[in-house]
Amino acid sequence: MKLLITGGAGFIGSHLLQLVAAQKNEYEAVVLDNLSSGCKENVPEGIRLVQGDIRSPKLEQLFAAERFEAVIHLAGQTMVPYSLEHPQEDCDVNLMGLLNVLECCRKYGVQSIVFSSSAAVYGDNPHIPLKETEQLQPTSFYGLTKMASEHYLRIYHELYHMHTAVLRFANVYGERQGAGGEGGVVSIFCKLLAQGKPVTVFGDGSQTRDFVYAGDVAMALLAAVRLQGYNTINISTRQETSLKQLLAAFEAAVGSSINVSYAPAREGDIYRSVLDNEACGRLLRFVPQMPLTEGVRRTYHDYAQQYKRGI
Repeated sequence: MKLLITGGAGFIGSHLLQLVAAQKNEYEAVVLDNLSSGCKENVPEGIRLVQGDIRSPKLEQLFAAERFEAVIHLAGQTMVPYSLEHPQEDCDVNLMGLLNVLECCRKYGVQSIVFSSSAAVYGDNPHIPLKETEQLQPTSFYGLTKMASEHYLRIYHELYHMHTAVLRFANVYGERQGAGGEGGVVSIFCKLLAQGKPVTVFGDGSQTRDFVYAGDVAMALLAAVRLQGYNTINISTRQETSLKQLLAAFEAAVGSSINVSYAPAREGDIYRSVLDNEACGRLLRFVPQMPLTEGVRRTYHDYAQQYKRGI
């Protein structure tokens, strides 16, 4: 199967490409990335990297030349705070960029598209664990553009019969993550602890998230390529983890107690978040498996090694 992976040189893309490279007899992949946050080093040898933007008119030339069978769309603006400060840019990248990709898919007969959505589409909903059927009420422009993107994908499926999988990620964490994306608290803690600095918790530490390891997300993305029809699927552990529990996992990874300071809770922060993953198991025949303690250990030691090397 010939794949285009947009944003493939980024954080989640780097984990996905490891899987694709290991199955080179089954997949031929091309990566499109503008390298604004991704790195060339994240693209394994043997996988072609095209440096470009999803909003560029030149995107059509790539589709015309390569004739992709499927697209995994990871490219986008991923930072909630940035979307609040720059709503026009967030809309331009996440919506206009997606539309450019979708039009190319329509024109050049792409059979399947997998889209990286987010738990941010649900907003601050107390009906946890959240199922895919919950009402969507995002509280940020990032969540809003993800919600709108899902509707564009649904209509493109209905009109043009592309197989479409919308994957709503919980708080993704793992090696090679920047500080701003989903699950960013993990990478923020990693960077501070690798430098021997204290960490700050906003609130009393009882707020919860559903932390899902990027390697598990990558497996879900690749499995979703072969789904038929239109599907919306939470990608999550279905485990509600408090920040205090996260800190305990970090203490196990570091091997010592952590210096923690507490600050007032930030306005607009969601207090509790966990996603149901029944549909993930049923449709993809897979649910995330990485235990938090092991995932945090891997992530922390990756950051610590980078810090030692001066990266």
